[in-house]
Amino acid sequence: MAFSEFRRLDEDSLIEYIKATPSLSSKIGNKFDDLTIKEVGDGNLNFVYIVAGSSGSFVLKQALPYIRCIGESWPMTKERAYFEAMALKEHGQLCPGHVPEVYHFDHTMALIGMRYLEPPHIILRKGLIAGIEYPLLAEHMSEYMARTLFSTSLLYRTTLEHKRADLGFETVIHLHLLNFVEMWSYAGLPEQVVFSDPYKVSQFNRCTSPFLDRDAEAVREDNTLKLEVAELKSKFCERAQALIHGDLHTGSVMVTLDSTQVIDPEFAFYGPMGFDIGAFLGNLILAYFAQDGHVDQGNDRKTYKKWILKTIEETWTLFHNKFTALWHQHKDGSGEAYLPEIYNNPELQQLIQEKYMKDLFHDTLGFGAAKMIRRIVGVAHVEDFESIEDSSKRAACERRALDLAKMLLKERRKFQAITEVISAIQLQS
Repeated sequence: MAFSEFRRLDEDSLIEYIKATPSLSSKIGNKFDDLTIKEVGDGNLNFVYIVAGSSGSFVLKQALPYIRCIGESWPMTKERAYFEAMALKEHGQLCPGHVPEVYHFDHTMALIGMRYLEPPHIILRKGLIAGIEYPLLAEHMSEYMARTLFSTSLLYRTTLEHKRADLGFETVIHLHLLNFVEMWSYAGLPEQVVFSDPYKVSQFNRCTSPFLDRDAEAVREDNTLKLEVAELKSKFCERAQALIHGDLHTGSVMVTLDSTQVIDPEFAFYGPMGFDIGAFLGNLILAYFAQDGHVDQGNDRKTYKKWILKTIEETWTLFHNKFTALWHQHKDGSGEAYLPEIYNNPELQQLIQEKYMKDLFHDTLGFGAAKMIRRIVGVAHVEDFESIEDSSKRAACERRALDLAKMLLKERRKFQAITEVISAIQLQS
């Protein structure tokens, strides 16, 4: 079934679409008698269907050209499906063990068919709230970030390859951004919702009021904080360092005890590596500070907090080791950032690598801190805190996280190792 123009598919038309699409029908053995289709989208942006039969299953995700929960009065480009499909395919080739396979993409219909991550996969954020330990999380996420970031950077690619890949996103990036200028819920320009709104009065900002009203005001009055976030905003907008996920928080990862899958890269673009790493580590830090709000008589969460800290430390350490190992492996390759004929001195290579990784570490801390601040006094708060029913208890947890984030953002260059960050987190809690 081919359409010359976009139309929203419902359960009935989806069956006909699947029948006419071999890449999808083959996944269910071309059997339709026992086929079930269940819509599982959150109702905000996209329609998401689980298609399952006795011979197989997959997920279909269709982006609408407007905000689903509001309607056609609020347009939103459906090109986000293009970004998501491109990023899933690219990252899937680089790290197939941690990215769900794309079976089908229809640009006209803004429709992606991909692997169904069957139960017991759950969203990582929900697992963190429930206090579940994932022993392979640091190993898997460090692998995903190291492979996707290194392999889409100039450490691995030629300038021509890098520019050509970036251009694939640039051709539609302006269409993608125009409909996000009017910010809504969690959908908005990151340069607005992460790097601007929390530092001024904005109709979209909120905090746990009245407990954090003064804290939010203090953010808006902190000139040092504003100078530092301006530098990060400039890097975010101007530096096409690698193909980043663009929204790599704990709600964009699905997990079991032995599986980790990164989903929803619909905000993917060529940007600074530290934005992805910082987003993930920053959300783990938020989860850490939220734990005190989830204490009950049966669990004081102290052991779990230690596991989160261990995961934060291991994630960065493993990432650092894997990223630099890839660099060593390909140091004589075609990567144009540091050409072998110029930087072939071992001592020079070591100095370059040390500086690069130190800068990336400081970027990670800065971007992670900015993301944390946004989630506390800006727009789109996290369920880790929001699920704490007692407002005063929630605010106490949020304040500790906010104070740490402000310190990290302003003093990130003072930190030389992830262990120092862990110590700072413990002091704040």
